[in-house]
Amino acid sequence: MRIGLITGEYPPMQGGVGAFTRELARAFVSAGHVPHILTDQAAEEGTEAGIHLSAAIQNWNLASLGAIQNWARHAEVEIINLQFQAAAYNMAGLIHLLPNLLRRLPLVVTFHDLLVPYLFPKAGGLRTRAVTHLARSAAGVIVTNPADEQQLIDTGGVKALRRIPIGSNIPHTPPPDYDRARWRRTLGIPSEAFVLGYFGFMNASKGIETLLQGMRYAIDQGAGVYLLLIGGRVGVSDPTNLGYADQIDRYIQTLNLTGRVHRTGFVGESEVSAHLLCCDLLVLPYSDGVSLRRGSFMAGLAHGCPILTTTPKVPHPEIQEGQNVALIPPDNPTALCAALLRLIADPTRRAALGQGAQTLAQSFRWDQIASETVRFFQSL
Repeated sequence: MRIGLITGEYPPMQGGVGAFTRELARAFVSAGHVPHILTDQAAEEGTEAGIHLSAAIQNWNLASLGAIQNWARHAEVEIINLQFQAAAYNMAGLIHLLPNLLRRLPLVVTFHDLLVPYLFPKAGGLRTRAVTHLARSAAGVIVTNPADEQQLIDTGGVKALRRIPIGSNIPHTPPPDYDRARWRRTLGIPSEAFVLGYFGFMNASKGIETLLQGMRYAIDQGAGVYLLLIGGRVGVSDPTNLGYADQIDRYIQTLNLTGRVHRTGFVGESEVSAHLLCCDLLVLPYSDGVSLRRGSFMAGLAHGCPILTTTPKVPHPEIQEGQNVALIPPDNPTALCAALLRLIADPTRRAALGQGAQTLAQSFRWDQIASETVRFFQSL
């Protein structure tokens, strides 16, 4: 099958949607399909086998819609899959018109979230209607988690809806000479320290303040914890995260945690994998609850990390307290501190959580995700 993939970001641009698209394309190639990708000019047109990448879009404006039509015709794709996240398309909303222009080609929209575009000042309800129009006018819609699925069911009017989870954008591939103890020494972390890990960009929905405050409480009670912030501070898609990241920097100083917090900065896949593996506990206290749409969570599962995270807003049958994660209420540093102290004191429970995480990760393999996606495409 000749599959067209449109994404507002693609490696080496920093962002989860771009990394997702690359992994999906790789899985398509392995299954014998031919993926063509259209993305921002900031991406690098590489030579990865089987993936046809066109980094040709300067701006996701009206002209880009014509460029998409020309690209689809030249590539002779049979179907187009739009990877949608409003921030990745300049928050402008023009991409929402794409189904109306591609009448001869089925367009499937994968919603990585249902956040609305900016459009223009005082757009008000038009923002929600733009997302609704995109979902209803597409030939099919893919969502990644139960909450988004239920929201679109409640909205109504979607022609074909399928929930397909994401996988880990970070494969379990540390450097060949990886040695956990040596890696931790290189970071300058004391050998006896208990290392907390946080993976992902700085974003107000991810509960970083809760993590820092809970960590401060634990240190005040004698815990020898250090925090490893893995990855870049902010991605390319949402510049508003920059101000929030600066706020977090100041908060670290206010809590007198500067000497306890280590940053990796933006690093490659193998380095991220190594950093995840050198943590004693991955802490992801999302303010809106853990969700299967969170790439950082999926990466933790794939690496068999014991994970402390927050109770999901919408039940996820796969996520089981005590079996593959430890759960706490969101925005509650006291509960986070108490959970930290319990897990620090109980290595057997941490090991069981890590094993449960690795078992759960088998449900989110890329070959399965690609196969289910293609079956949905073929049904359209």
